[in-house]
Amino acid sequence: METETLHWSSHFFAISLTLIDLFIRLGLCIRVIMRQRQYGVTLAWLVIILLLPFLGAVVYLFFGENRIGETRAKRARESLNHYHHWLTSIRHISPVQWNLLPSSLEPIHNQADNLVGIPTMNGNNLELIEESEKILCSIIRDINNAKSTCHLQFYIWHDGGTADNVVDALITAAKRGVTCRVLVDSIGAKEFLQGTQIKRLRETGIRVIESLPAGFFKALFVRIDIRNHRKIVVIDGEIAYTGSQNMVDPRYFKQDSGVGQWVDTMVRIKGPVVEALAGTFISDWFLETDQEKIRSRSLADDIQHIRSIADVHHQPDSGDIPIQFVPSGPSFSQEAIHKLLLTTIYASRKNITLTTPYFVPDESILTALTSAAERGVDVRIIVPEKNDSRLVHYASQARYTAMLESGITIKLFQGGLLHSKTITVDDEFALFGSVNIDMRSFWLNFEATLFIYHKGFTSKLREVQANYESNAHTLTVDNLQKRKFRHRFLENAALIISPLL
Repeated sequence: METETLHWSSHFFAISLTLIDLFIRLGLCIRVIMRQRQYGVTLAWLVIILLLPFLGAVVYLFFGENRIGETRAKRARESLNHYHHWLTSIRHISPVQWNLLPSSLEPIHNQADNLVGIPTMNGNNLELIEESEKILCSIIRDINNAKSTCHLQFYIWHDGGTADNVVDALITAAKRGVTCRVLVDSIGAKEFLQGTQIKRLRETGIRVIESLPAGFFKALFVRIDIRNHRKIVVIDGEIAYTGSQNMVDPRYFKQDSGVGQWVDTMVRIKGPVVEALAGTFISDWFLETDQEKIRSRSLADDIQHIRSIADVHHQPDSGDIPIQFVPSGPSFSQEAIHKLLLTTIYASRKNITLTTPYFVPDESILTALTSAAERGVDVRIIVPEKNDSRLVHYASQARYTAMLESGITIKLFQGGLLHSKTITVDDEFALFGSVNIDMRSFWLNFEATLFIYHKGFTSKLREVQANYESNAHTLTVDNLQKRKFRHRFLENAALIISPLL
């Protein structure tokens, strides 16, 4: 009798568990379908939910929706109101005479302006720096010459080598009265936030703030893989840096990953567009802290207060380069950078060269690239031969055959992990910043991109890309056909969830 009772109890428990799982899956599938996201994203989540009992539901609840928490959402709205109000004050700074530039460029500017509200500013000077040691040493020199403020924002900050010299420079600057603010991502800079260098900074009075704090408890309420991926440095509100370089010395960073040293580029900027980077940094800063409260009675007064404490002010012309700064992320137009990249690809007429460490395009980006190649555009994609993400490696390779057959040239860089994110188009304009060609950069991360409408700078950047090409080998269809079945299966399996990578 007891045996029958136990058997019935276990049978009832199994049926109940199955029904609960069924209802959870059904409910989540309906929720995913009703959110009307991109087809690939919707399909990928449906596959995960349906194929993984209970685990699929847990994964979706943690990572499936852009939850940032009620308190943070309120602060984000307040910060965005100030940000948009500030944007109105820079609309007429150093305007561009579009009739003097190729006709294909103004529509791209118009779209970016409509999406993020930051116009193109003329009169800028750009110094392209392509070696990590030179980048860090240049930042150190400017910190050593700083008179009022040093603002640094990075996704990754890693102790060791020349990165420690940056810490030394900040401490010295703070001791002579310079206000130093450091904003680092909670996950990207996890080791730094637990290390010894941050203690040295804080002991000197330097504010170091953790962007988008993450942890197991927070993961129950917010989505923790929404990250701040920007790399921005602003000195005295007069000099700015941005690009792909994190605050790391590649000789000391991820040396056990088997991909070699990371290869990056940055630009040192002077001119009116510096204000756009300075304003974006301080907006991110106030979003993460309420310790510098704004107590004014109007948005105009608030903006004036922010300008005074953060060195956000108009800059005189320093060159002849028109630049449009395009910040992107969940708080902005979520489709901005994706739309602009599509426009950029479709606008190409002669050539387009793209470098990125993480290349997992969605169907629309893939179609744009293959269509460009099929209409005679010289499309070149340069990616690292070895990648620190196995999923990205497999998902990328699953796309290669179709791309090669359409006429796209794919180059595999052999000099380390090529981390530079650059695009040059028709030798006329360039995109330069932190954005990867994957859905995470397009939909989840806070990113920073410069749209640079200048043949001279584009030519210099094209020379850097050519150097990458000289240290790469060309992938062929024959190379791909030699892959084993196991590799092809892993590639196609990774492709299914690629919209989530």
